[in-house]
Amino acid sequence: MTIRVLIAEDQPLVRAGLAGIVETAPDLTVVGEAGDGAAAVELVARVRPDVVLMDIRMPGMDGLQATRAITRTSAARVLILTTFDLDEYVYAALRGGASGFLLKDTAVPDLLAAVRVIAAGDALLGPSVTRRLIDEFVGRAEPAVRRLPPITDREREVLLLVAGGASNAEIAAGLHIEVGTVKTHVAHLLTKLDARDRVQLVILAFRAGMVEAG
Repeated sequence: MTIRVLIAEDQPLVRAGLAGIVETAPDLTVVGEAGDGAAAVELVARVRPDVVLMDIRMPGMDGLQATRAITRTSAARVLILTTFDLDEYVYAALRGGASGFLLKDTAVPDLLAAVRVIAAGDALLGPSVTRRLIDEFVGRAEPAVRRLPPITDREREVLLLVAGGASNAEIAAGLHIEVGTVKTHVAHLLTKLDARDRVQLVILAFRAGMVEAG
């Protein structure tokens, strides 16, 4: 199945470069390009992409506002593109529904792989990113007050590992279960906790007091 990609970037040369890169992959195709957030929101409604590559800083409606609008009104997943490693806008975008972030100096194969990861419904957060995301929540004094709906002991184990940034393969190895079983547990967690993706699982685990910073 071909993954449909929309690119939102205000610099024409960068936008064209990203489009060219995406089109080199046989399983990816660019279905739209936008120069600002408002155009991106309009295009998402019209062309229905699977993944939006979203620049964070754009004139008019910025990437943060556009991300909130897109994730609220469509099934498209947003991958944030940023020049800065984990700036405050990226944290806000993740809370607004983005499925991950990528630095603009990322190697081409990693960019294409990231689009596939996001399209598959996973989140692009490594262990160090997850830890720093949690640290940022602590720095902003986000209260850990939300009680989680009932989950099984195994689901709690999986959630803790997800919150630590572990991949499905790493969780499977750590718990001595099959990767397919991990995917099933994650799917159950997403449903039970009404979470869009693994980013939101990390946030929910922190707010429930399951994960501490430091």
